[in-house]
Amino acid sequence: MSIILKTETQIGYIRSSSLLVSKTLAEVGKHIQPGVSTLKLDQIAETFIRDNGGIPAFKNYGGSKGTNPFPFTLCISLNEEVVHGMPSDTKVLNEGDIVSVDCGVLMNGFYGDSAYTFPVGNVDASLTQLMKVTKESLYKGIEKAVAGNRMGDVSFAVESHVSQHGFTVVHEMVGHGLGENLHEPPEVPNYGKKGQGVLLKEGMVLAIEPMINLGKRHIRLAKDGWTIYAADHKASAHYEHTIVVRKHTAEILSSFDPIELL
Repeated sequence: MSIILKTETQIGYIRSSSLLVSKTLAEVGKHIQPGVSTLKLDQIAETFIRDNGGIPAFKNYGGSKGTNPFPFTLCISLNEEVVHGMPSDTKVLNEGDIVSVDCGVLMNGFYGDSAYTFPVGNVDASLTQLMKVTKESLYKGIEKAVAGNRMGDVSFAVESHVSQHGFTVVHEMVGHGLGENLHEPPEVPNYGKKGQGVLLKEGMVLAIEPMINLGKRHIRLAKDGWTIYAADHKASAHYEHTIVVRKHTAEILSSFDPIELL
């Protein structure tokens, strides 16, 4: 599949889907507290998406090499889980946890995708710093997502900010294009060199999503076939926006405002 530049009409549809994702993350955020199961959060999200005219994008997505399709609305990744954590009624939030919630929506034939890492109650200062730097690195990358730059400019901006603070970038998991498909070319790595990689053009829609580890960058796949966790079992944070490449400044199609105004 080649890179598909989106029309303004298509970008509008992606914006609508992405904003429903943002509102869904905010709705989930209202319920993030000690004692709540991750399955409960998943059920809240599915109901909210469907009540607002969307379809959960992740539910029954994928599956290969003997892995079953993903059976939930949200990827909920606790502490050392990097991404693709599977909700469960036995997986309960505890004071001091951090939890990444990744959500996708299909509406009007186009996808939106965004993720946010939430603290559960009061968290350790090192985790607060990890979340802060990870979110900052997302915006550093977005600043470079303008027409005429290369993907490596985006990747380098993320990695250089993270490494300055002593954290590490997961190499194997990357961001992606999206539109009528949840995952489209090009890949959006969170590490790279300036001036290298795909040439960015107006109308490219990208999901930029730093996945940043407190310890070493290495990851493992859990026995469930989906959950990715830090090999050293130290915490990981994850933030994601859907954006469109423009001439001078990237346009962010999703929003953290509904979450951060809670």
